[in-house]
Amino acid sequence: MSKILIVDDSPAQLFSLRKIVEDGGHRTITAESGEQALEIASFENPELILMDIVMPGMSGYQATRQLGRNEATRHIPVIFVSKKSGDADRAWGLRQGAMEYITKPVNPGKLLTAISAAMAA
Repeated sequence: MSKILIVDDSPAQLFSLRKIVEDGGHRTITAESGEQALEIASFENPELILMDIVMPGMSGYQATRQLGRNEATRHIPVIFVSKKSGDADRAWGLRQGAMEYITKPVNPGKLLTAISAAMAA
């Protein structure tokens, strides 16, 4: 059972993603902002982070770049989970260091497959 940090400013999205991930056999912790994600990732050392992009304050893009610059968190794979569905959004997200880019509404099977692939890499 892996520990996965879910980052989203929407309580409904956090609930939905948490259910999918926990039903997939993983343990979850949550954050509601990019800033909070950085603190929790440093302290909790999750095996994976599911990161929303559009959040107040620090965006998911900014948080992912900061995670990659920090010696303590650079090893943690990030999967973006976002409503932004354009090809340019996906390409930019992957350039920021994410291993995968999943669009909302989330297909549970696709998300769990992406989680498995990211943790196996």
